[in-house]
Amino acid sequence: MSNLRAALQIHVMDCIPGMDAMLEANSVDVVVTSPPYNLGIGYNSHDDSGPRAEYLEWCDRWAAGVQRVLRERGSFFLNVGGKPTDPYVPFDVLNVMRRRFVLQNVIHWVKSIAIMRDEVGNYPGLETDLVVGHYKPINSPRFVNDCHEYLFHLTHSGDTPLDRLAVGTPYRDKSNVTRWKGAGQDVHCRGNTWFLPYPTIKHRARDRPHPATFPPSLPERCILLHGRERTERVLDPFMGIGSTAVACAQLGVECVGFEIDPEYCEVARARAAAVTAR
Repeated sequence: MSNLRAALQIHVMDCIPGMDAMLEANSVDVVVTSPPYNLGIGYNSHDDSGPRAEYLEWCDRWAAGVQRVLRERGSFFLNVGGKPTDPYVPFDVLNVMRRRFVLQNVIHWVKSIAIMRDEVGNYPGLETDLVVGHYKPINSPRFVNDCHEYLFHLTHSGDTPLDRLAVGTPYRDKSNVTRWKGAGQDVHCRGNTWFLPYPTIKHRARDRPHPATFPPSLPERCILLHGRERTERVLDPFMGIGSTAVACAQLGVECVGFEIDPEYCEVARARAAAVTAR
């Protein structure tokens, strides 16, 4: 869509009453979001340090809204992380989602990876050790650096068809194209480990003015996996600074988002507008 106003709607309001007021039932094909994790993160307009039971009850309330608006064969991609001293958050949230959805796929969003040359054997093209990506170092004698988060793919019935090859990867060994009956072309399913590093930035306050966000490549890949041709409308109930809006603008898909912080909303609109202006 060339008309940004028609393609993007970001409402400065709480998503729970927002979804009820702004979206009809069965009107969204894909939901991609990352709610607050209740880990004490310093958001502009949200207290992220409430009692865990209250947090999970709140999660169930917004999940009810997602359940209502998601179409029968829709996909709900939920990004949730924890921290070494509180690692159960993703699983606690997933247990709440289980009341309303079926867990169809578990995807691991890998932010940084280290590949040692001597550990992979005689692998063509890899001549040195390779360390790629960004993470927040943990200075602790107890914990290793946390380089990944969960991306739960939830659906109504667990049988939503996916366009796996839309996010596939080429065969390293081209003989596999003819060797495997299911191949047929030079691409195969990527699997459930997605290496999606943050873009390198120089000024955090200017370039990423939000304490917890995913890169636009993550919602883009989610939309493509669900099926671009089957996706007319995408929802992000916790829009933040608009990574989902950017992905939708890049793909030409309608996007609806909710965000309680006006400053984050303005950044999200500006980022999406910059894509459509290219």
